Amino acid sequence: MYLAKIYVTYKKSILDPQGEVVKSALHRLNYTNVEAVTCGKYFEIKLDTTDKAAAAKEVEAFSDELLININMESFTYDLSELAEAVD
Repeated sequence: MYLAKIYVTYKKSILDPQGEVVKSALHRLNYTNVEAVTCGKYFEIKLDTTDKAAAAKEVEAFSDELLININMESFTYDLSELAEAVD
């Protein structure tokens, strides 16, 4: 079994309005060293497979089809094998 941690953010060419609001609020609170803020989405999905390549292929497919807006967002992910539960 694998755990996919998927991080979705706006593409570099797209303005992140929520990130800009957070940055502005931080500046108003005198955190003036904050240069940029990026907001996004985070998903953890467990995949019932022992094949890492198949898990990666599936993550890429369903991320493109469902989790992101391919025109505005991009994603990265980490796959880690989950240890079997011991009774």
